[in-house]
Amino acid sequence: MPEETPQPKRSPWMVVSVLLGVLLVASMYWNFAITAQVVGRLGAGGAVVVPAAGSPVPPAAGGDGAPLGGSVAVSADDDPALGPANAKVTVIEFSDFQCPFCKRFFDQTLGQIKSDYVETGKIRFAYRDFPLDSIHPNARPAAMAAECANEQGKFWEFHDKIFQNQQSMSTESYKQWAAELGLDAGQFNSCVDSNKYAQEVEKDFQDGVAAGVSGTPTVFVNGQKIVGAQPFEAFQAAIEQALAA
Repeated sequence: MPEETPQPKRSPWMVVSVLLGVLLVASMYWNFAITAQVVGRLGAGGAVVVPAAGSPVPPAAGGDGAPLGGSVAVSADDDPALGPANAKVTVIEFSDFQCPFCKRFFDQTLGQIKSDYVETGKIRFAYRDFPLDSIHPNARPAAMAAECANEQGKFWEFHDKIFQNQQSMSTESYKQWAAELGLDAGQFNSCVDSNKYAQEVEKDFQDGVAAGVSGTPTVFVNGQKIVGAQPFEAFQAAIEQALAA
């Protein structure tokens, strides 16, 4: 009768190694799935491109940040603006206060645009709202609160407060920041609580849709569209071209 071949014993460490390998593969798949979902929300040029639910926003274009061919008819309306009203070049930003790429534009680019072009009187820079409600629930309330600050002449100070404290956005924070900025608390709080500027914010959004805005931030330089939180040089080139035209 042939002898049985002894089976190698599986050490506990071998079993643990196999289990760790399985978990590693599962983790990689999960991370890939999550990454795919996130990338689906972000434009190649550093712009959030998910529209508000039910809004007829066309697909994003010009994600590389280069100005798109042709000029778009877009107005600064009566929205907050810096620089001379008769400037040869008007720069209009459609933005979302909760958008991470809008914060990047604020942190890395806006200051230099202001120092090089606004403060020297070469351009007029206007801010318009484009809240992406489906993924940024705090964007529209923040936009309305900023309009309430604008009512008391402190839009830009409040605008800066929001972007500097983007992780703390809430009605309570807006009221606290307004007090820190020296606004009339009663007037501001009543304005915020009543959603006084809901129609104004919605008008900005619809004007953005009409102009072809599909992500934030989107900036128009005399009607030339630049999509995303591009480096300062991209805006510089477009502005200089517009100034020389």
